[in-house]
Amino acid sequence: MPQLNPSPWFAILVFSWLVFLIVIPPKVVNHVFPHDPAAQSVEKPIHSSWSWPWY
Repeated sequence: MPQLNPSPWFAILVFSWLVFLIVIPPKVVNHVFPHDPAAQSVEKPIHSSWSWPWY
């Protein structure tokens, strides 16, 4: 039964974890968001009060 031979499965496990830990994190960290949230104005918008006609 091939499931009892750990040699190829251990190599696949190690290689996949190396990909997850070395290749993928730099790609995620270097991601640039299209809309920078810091570029917005810090002023609060002025809202007029809503007059409820039935109250």
